[in-house]
Amino acid sequence: APPPGLVEAARAAGARVVTSYGMSETCGGCVYDGTPLYNVDLKIGDDGRIRVAGPVLFSGYRLRPDLTASALDGDWFVTSDLGVLDDGGLRVLGRADDVINTGGEQVVAAVPAAAVAEHPAVTDAVVVGRPDPEWGERVVAVVVSPDPPSLADLRAFVKERLPACAAPAELVVMSEIPLLPNGKPNLAALRYGRDREP
Repeated sequence: APPPGLVEAARAAGARVVTSYGMSETCGGCVYDGTPLYNVDLKIGDDGRIRVAGPVLFSGYRLRPDLTASALDGDWFVTSDLGVLDDGGLRVLGRADDVINTGGEQVVAAVPAAAVAEHPAVTDAVVVGRPDPEWGERVVAVVVSPDPPSLADLRAFVKERLPACAAPAELVVMSEIPLLPNGKPNLAALRYGRDREP
């Protein structure tokens, strides 16, 4: 997903932006601006995962019938992404493996990350779950900010937009978000406290 506000800013600057969704197993993009291609079907399973069916699906993982069987539910490919269908359009919430289980509540990390990124003092943000002896996991906001907000200020800011369970219980300030070679945030490092700065 693009960083919060990027698509809106690009459109406000006059750019024509088309969002797409897809993966190798769907032969690339199969949903554009929330609308699936002709003859491509979408549904959301009881687990919240996006399912895709149609002629765009792969024939299977090479030499891995076991992996192919676990990825398919009849004619549907079960993705690792969570989503909702709003007015017939697909909205991707985040990865199923980016769900934080805190105090019996499930928080999709991308949702509070978007709220944290809206804070005027924050220039970049990622949210991860870290092990917590009382809550199972705690919501941790990792931010880049020249003048960072306090944890109390950030919690109040997020609670104005989201349920209290999504508000960060910990704040980590860094000079930059550590990235993987593909340019995505290194969530594993952030989740387990590596690459932290004082």
